[in-house]
Amino acid sequence: MNYESLAKDIVALVGGEKNVKSLVHCATRLRFTLHDHAKANKTKLEHLNGVIAVKESGGQLQVVIGNMVPEVYQAIGKTSSILDDAKKSSASSSEEKKGNPFGRAIDIVASIFAPLLGVMAGAGILKGLLLIATNFNWLEQTDSTYVILFAASDALFYFLPVLLAVTTARKFEGNVFTAVTIAGALLYPSIIELTNAETSVGFFGIPVTLMTYSSTVIPIILSVIVMSKLEKLFNKFIHQSIKNFVTPLLLLVIMVPLTLIVFGPIGVNVGNAIADGLLAAFSFSPLIAGAILGASWQLLVIFGVHWGLVPVFINNVAVYGQDGIKPAATASVFAQTGAALGVFLKTKNKRLKALAGSSTITALFGITEPTVYGVTLPLKRPFIAGIIGGAVGGAIIGQAGTKAFASGAPGLLTLPIFYGPGGEGFFGLILGITASFVISCVLTYILGFKDPVDEEEQAAETPQQTTTEAIADEEILSPLEGKVVPLSEVNDPAFASEAMGKGIAIDPSSGRVVAPVNGKITVAFQTKHAIGLVSDQGAEILIHVGLDTVQLDGKHFSSYIKQGDEVKVGDLLVEFDIAKIKEAGYQTVTPIIITNTGNYQNVEPVQVESVHEQDTLLSLVAFESNKA
Repeated sequence: MNYESLAKDIVALVGGEKNVKSLVHCATRLRFTLHDHAKANKTKLEHLNGVIAVKESGGQLQVVIGNMVPEVYQAIGKTSSILDDAKKSSASSSEEKKGNPFGRAIDIVASIFAPLLGVMAGAGILKGLLLIATNFNWLEQTDSTYVILFAASDALFYFLPVLLAVTTARKFEGNVFTAVTIAGALLYPSIIELTNAETSVGFFGIPVTLMTYSSTVIPIILSVIVMSKLEKLFNKFIHQSIKNFVTPLLLLVIMVPLTLIVFGPIGVNVGNAIADGLLAAFSFSPLIAGAILGASWQLLVIFGVHWGLVPVFINNVAVYGQDGIKPAATASVFAQTGAALGVFLKTKNKRLKALAGSSTITALFGITEPTVYGVTLPLKRPFIAGIIGGAVGGAIIGQAGTKAFASGAPGLLTLPIFYGPGGEGFFGLILGITASFVISCVLTYILGFKDPVDEEEQAAETPQQTTTEAIADEEILSPLEGKVVPLSEVNDPAFASEAMGKGIAIDPSSGRVVAPVNGKITVAFQTKHAIGLVSDQGAEILIHVGLDTVQLDGKHFSSYIKQGDEVKVGDLLVEFDIAKIKEAGYQTVTPIIITNTGNYQNVEPVQVESVHEQDTLLSLVAFESNKA
């Protein structure tokens, strides 16, 4: 696959570089924060070869790529300026202020942990294999081979505060090296000696409650967040000539004691309290708790809120050496895998069969997004079958008391992380994931689903039909008065590249938008800057008043329509104040786009310098084979 070509197409279809506030990625998704979501063409994005699905959640446009997401992300960095430090800096500061608190919290957790998931899974698998080797007496813990391999598998978890300091500092735009130094202080040998000595410790008379910080999660995250805020504050007041060393000095003097006195105990106790609460649920009824988690895990993944439990899993392994919650989530993964196999066995659609087959394989190794977004969720019944299978498997695993002894995404390769001393609970895991896989597969096959008609077979059966919907030529009248501007000259790549469809633009001389056709309003944006409508003959039209004007949040606009309204040619749709919009720093050039351009043989703009309201603006030419 040509990653750079895919990257360019994705950037164009999300509205171009200027429409992107920020971009991060997790294990399978590109997470865009956009200025104007109306500029993103989700339909065309979903049809790109290499894109599995497109979702909007937590104020982000999430483009699901799958395993290739790091390559596509890097290609975007090579082919655009989206990942430039200056742009990321200005974007993230505004991003923190917008969106609901829950969405921001999930985004923060995802940004901090996502970069570590690959190496964390690799280290977890190695640790699991070492557990198996020692249980079967293939290796002794005193062997130098074991010592070296265990160091390789455990180093990430021991020095986890240092790694989290890096990712947290990047997220909150703090100095990475200062953050790492603070984390290093928590693990410094003399601090560890004070902890082990069990003597009273004070800092200028303030009591210090020392704890073991190796493998901890919450303390360093809290510390680096506060450090990043203080760093920005100090840099405002400290002179440019000395801030490069005075700011780090102040941060170290303040944050290391503050972390040991406040954030450390709070973070450790909060993490333990959350873990204890979840463990109590499993202790009360492991069968019910396992069933709930097995059924709901993929639902949490869909909305991206599963990140809220990831720190709990990691904290349990770090603090207790094991986690009894994560195993039940494994049933959900294998349940959706079984559902995808059921689709593969039942469907007669060639494209769906190929997608279901490939996504079944990727899901077996823990990557379920292609399966869920591409196969089971769109078909509905297979997804429900997966929930049922996940509940049964989760209940079995919960009742068996299976534990995870290392971190890693649930899948075939990471099964060794669930094999602990004596193999207790491991058989229950195998039984649970097998049950979830088989039940989901069988239920999917029995319940069935609406099988998409194969396009090639449909064409063969109905040769008189075409792939287009337009059956007649149509004239689109001008919704504004002003100077005609070719779309290629519009200062916005999403419009200029015709990624959203062909059309034309008008530099308005009057602040009025009228209906260009007889038809129906399909989209009436709350920000009033854009209108979507469909003509009685099927032309889908987008009128976007100005560039980036979504940021005005409706200011200087007045709307007279709502979604679903029937309109006639010349009906007043929107009024806007040209002068005030320009004073606010925005262009008023207005693109008029035919978003279903593919339904027409040609979209021909008028060849004139200016137009009045209701002058002919675009001529839509239908395919000859469709004309009566």
